[in-house]
Amino acid sequence: MTDIHQGGCVCGAVRYITHGTPIRVSLCSCGWCKKRTGSALGVSVYFDEENVELTGGELKSYRLMSDAGRWIESAFCSICGTTVTWKLEFLPGKRGIAGGTFDEPSFWYTPERYVFTRSKPDWLEAPDCVKTFEAMPGSASE
Repeated sequence: MTDIHQGGCVCGAVRYITHGTPIRVSLCSCGWCKKRTGSALGVSVYFDEENVELTGGELKSYRLMSDAGRWIESAFCSICGTTVTWKLEFLPGKRGIAGGTFDEPSFWYTPERYVFTRSKPDWLEAPDCVKTFEAMPGSASE
């Protein structure tokens, strides 16, 4: 049986379904993640692109250059502005989902890495089970 999880934006107009287990779950304190979340870090849950299905609403997109010098294309609700998903230049064929947009039970996944820790607040510490990186690792497999 396939793991299926649903989620969406704040206003409920955009809805999605993910199929299977994530290929990566990351925490990140890069400038983009802090801005898109309005918080100290972002939670990114990555799936193969074919395992993410948009089931309702309209997404608008915006492409920018990341702290690592690569493009990020974010997709957000055209009504409420919630960033729901994105694609990254260095992870072709993968789609990131904003971890907080999943329906209950929230946070059913476990982060395995935390990137851009050089930009995190001093009061924030990752648990020992989460591999940390001061910046973006050199390869997509790290």
